[in-house]
Amino acid sequence: MTAKIVEVKLRLAFTGRGDETVEAEVRAGGSRGRAAAPAGASAGKHEVRHLPPGGAAEAIRSFDPSRMIGIDASDPRAVTAALRSIDGTRDYSRIGGATAYAVSVAALEAASIELGRPMYELIGLYGEPRIPLPLGNVLGGGKHAGGGAPDVQEFLVFPLDPGNIVDAVRANLRVHTLVRKGIERRDPSFPAGKGDEGAWAPRMGTIDALEVVSEAAAAASDELGVHIGLGLDVAASTIWSPSDGAYVYGREGRRLDPEGQISFMEELADRYGLKYIEDPLQEDDFEGFAEITRWAKGRGVLIVGDDLLVTSSSRLERAASMGAAAGAILKVNQAGSLGEAMDFARACRDRGYSIVASHRSGDTWDSHLAHVAVGTGAVMMKSGVVGGERMSKHMELLRIAEAHPGIGIARLRI
Repeated sequence: MTAKIVEVKLRLAFTGRGDETVEAEVRAGGSRGRAAAPAGASAGKHEVRHLPPGGAAEAIRSFDPSRMIGIDASDPRAVTAALRSIDGTRDYSRIGGATAYAVSVAALEAASIELGRPMYELIGLYGEPRIPLPLGNVLGGGKHAGGGAPDVQEFLVFPLDPGNIVDAVRANLRVHTLVRKGIERRDPSFPAGKGDEGAWAPRMGTIDALEVVSEAAAAASDELGVHIGLGLDVAASTIWSPSDGAYVYGREGRRLDPEGQISFMEELADRYGLKYIEDPLQEDDFEGFAEITRWAKGRGVLIVGDDLLVTSSSRLERAASMGAAAGAILKVNQAGSLGEAMDFARACRDRGYSIVASHRSGDTWDSHLAHVAVGTGAVMMKSGVVGGERMSKHMELLRIAEAHPGIGIARLRI
């Protein structure tokens, strides 16, 4: 049985944050798949272009759907080759990474339906399938929040030893609830504002925010009997000033040179027992990443590259040659197509990098990330904690687990 593409349609769509994007419908045989591309706020400068100048309308005008006809929808590499041929640029600046994402993911969904096999199985890069740990931000700042919020972009939590995915999701939700109460104890006038991904966005600095999240995680751990780990997504490129050669924490009046930034990250990890730090340094500091990774490996802290790696196999190779980071964010739309993201996942597995399959701050209602996470053998799925476009991914993990009662849940090993 085959799943040849017979029709591709594109339309203008919007993310949960209101960003303009592209949605694709792909028909393979008698089955139809649909996907809409997410969009990031703190996008790395090395990732592909989300949309060309002219936006989604221009992306749709530049796309030739006839050149996809006859491609095997179950073969992401063949789909990628066709998309690259249509676009003809290095960074998808003609049809946009949003188009590449939407078409490639919709094609695999159509093939999944046509062949009667789950999407994660068609991705199939795992040994034994497992459910990733949910990772989400409960308090936010940076580009995901307004003025006065912490300079650090995300304060993250994740269950370390859940019995099942239901317990895992519930643990993060409980921390989210308790964080609001902790903020209100410190600031009774807190208006319950949230950032792009549903994390609370209070007017406080990094240390106070970590105190709140640490207390909430400890209380939820005791209440639920699940050990809850803490992490940060610093998004350090957003606070890096090349002209000053310093990381500028505007909210706190803190300015740190690269060595000072590393020391600050190490101090926070030791003080609050952090298990996860994403993008502690700016996106081109491979040497600094290697230094902090050496420090972290002896302390059970996973250093993860997002803007450093941008789901690029070539950047991963450079990082691996230097020992920079031990984990890698996988965002399909950073690479453009699903096939390219799968190549990145293979490279991660070959180099011993832990995969963290991730959403974007401007995400959509689609649940495909759950299949990408399971299919690539990701140890974590970073998809926020609350909100419809976040919960859709969690619910798909629950459905995958329900369909396969024997499937295990991942464990973080550093």
